[in-house]
Amino acid sequence: MVGAGIGVLSWIAFLTAAHPLGITSAYERTAAAILAPLGLASDYLAQEQLVLGWEWALVVGVFLGALVSALWSSDREPSTVPPMWAARFGDSRPKRLAAAFAGGALMLFGARLADGCTSGHAISGNLQLAVSSWAFTAVFAAVSVAVALALFGRKGRRHV
Repeated sequence: MVGAGIGVLSWIAFLTAAHPLGITSAYERTAAAILAPLGLASDYLAQEQLVLGWEWALVVGVFLGALVSALWSSDREPSTVPPMWAARFGDSRPKRLAAAFAGGALMLFGARLADGCTSGHAISGNLQLAVSSWAFTAVFAAVSVAVALALFGRKGRRHV
């Protein structure tokens, strides 16, 4: 159901906005709007303009959808430090939150470096049969598996 919904949402985005689905551009433009007046924006960022449009609506929708799903789900992890993380890295909340923030920042940087995020490439780009998006998706999947194995090993807790 979710895959079909994302596919339909992609069609709507192409038909109404003539633009593929993507979420990191909203963050980039917001950073530019904050950093440019402070003289801290690079030449690249200084060219961006803050737009509160459908991309930011998508950001808000992803957040609210995740929140609703977590609240309605009976299988969510109730703690900030999941047992699998605690077994590998300890049960420090600040350490877990710092790692989550750093990982998110690294993902956002990588998405901008790749000129698109997983929703931009793996969904919209693949729907358009873009070779660069197929390559991105293959590398993204392989690196995700490699990082998970490096961090948690093969004997991590399995979910059924």
